Amino acid sequence: MYLEIISPEATLFQGEVNSVSLPGTKGSFQLLENHAPIVSTLQAGTVVIKGSIDIAEEAQSFFASITKSELHFELQSGTVEMKENKVILLSD
Repeated sequence: MYLEIISPEATLFQGEVNSVSLPGTKGSFQLLENHAPIVSTLQAGTVVIKGSIDIAEEAQSFFASITKSELHFELQSGTVEMKENKVILLSD
């Protein structure tokens, strides 16, 4: 599935991933390939991104690399939408 992480300043990430785990305001949840369409608000917490991930050099400071195939992104709040295997995460 395709993931975009967008902040007010810039697009931080664009690319194919295997899964995204998110801190929803009603509880944490995970998005996988072919997930049903969803829109949700997010609270402060860690976004876990898994897959073969390549982060642009100018955006690397926003992410913590846990393993070669797992990145963490600290979020204060935001919104996520998934539709047709495309995830758009708007970070505040």
